[in-house]
Parts: sequence; C-alpha cells; structure tokens
Amino acid sequence: MSLLARLREDLDAAASHDPAARGSFENFVVYSGLHAIWMHRVTHRMWARPALRFPARVLSQVTRFATGIEIHPGATIGRRFFIDHGMGVVIGETAEIGNDVMLYHGVTLGGRSLAKVKRHPTICDGVTVGAGAKILGPVVIGANSAVGANAVVVKDAPADSIITGIPATWRHRDTKMTQPAVDPAEYVDPAIYI
Repeated sequence: MSLLARLREDLDAAASHDPAARGSFENFVVYSGLHAIWMHRVTHRMWARPALRFPARVLSQVTRFATGIEIHPGATIGRRFFIDHGMGVVIGETAEIGNDVMLYHGVTLGGRSLAKVKRHPTICDGVTVGAGAKILGPVVIGANSAVGANAVVVKDAPADSIITGIPATWRHRDTKMTQPAVDPAEYVDPAIYI
C-alpha cells in the first residue's frame, strides 16, 4: 500500500469514528491522534534497525511532547487505528494492536513485569477501549470487544466481550449491545425533574 493510500485510509478511519470530524484537510492538520500514529510508523521502522533505536526513542518522545500520546517505537499497530482526543494515551513496547481498533484519551496499555519479555497487552481487531481504561500485562482482549471507561483489565477476555469494572470482569456482548445504549432522540435528562 502506498504512503498516500495509507494516509487516506487513516483519514477515512478518523472520519468514520468521530462525528465531530468535518473534513480530511482539517483532520490532517489538527488531529493529534493521527499525528501520533503517523510518527509511530516512522519510529517503528527505525526500531527494526538496532542502530536507529536511540533516535527512534528520541523522536517518539518529541512526538509525545507535541501530541500528549506516548507510543513506544517497538509497539506493533495494525491498520485503521484511531485515537480520539489522545491526551494521556500510553502504549508500551511489546503491545500489539490489531486492525480497526479505537482508543479514547487516557488509555494505558501497560506492563506488570520488569522482565524483558512480552509484558504488554494484545488488542485484537475491532476493539474499542473507553477513556481512562488501563489494560495491564500480557493479556489478550478478543476481537470486537469493548472495554469500558476507567476499567482496569488484568485478565484475558474472549471475542465479543463487554469488559468493565475494577478489576474488570467480562460478559458476552449480545447483538443489542452493538446499538447505542441511549437513543439521543428519545433521551430525557433526569435532572429536569430535580
């Protein structure tokens, strides 16, 4: 896939995941999540060459300073990955992220071990991770799962799971759960009765 096609795919992913997205040019200029992903692709290629690992780390830290998103150059990230808002996202060295994954701000894909082994999560295709969630250790989050905001996940979850709580537990997602929990057209704010 050419560089231009990949950029177009990333911009389309941003437009499809964010209802606030207004146009590709604007997204190209202002979306820090996209900037972090694009720079990660550069640093990840550098990381593959041991002689370039130090400059890769330096560049990833410059990107962190500019975007508020820290992605270690060693992390493996699939296609159409999107980070909404971005600030505070941390992705560790041995994390693996599949295709069509979306993270919100404040997500940590962190480790629980100081050993030089696979110590960060594997996030399979189509997973959404809510704001502030922490997924720690070499756990596997199955495809098409959703991790709730502020959940702390330390155990594996199978495909099509809803994962919530501290420590997080999972339950199977049924077809109704792919629909929005609240229809904004039908929602009445309970605060109007107070």
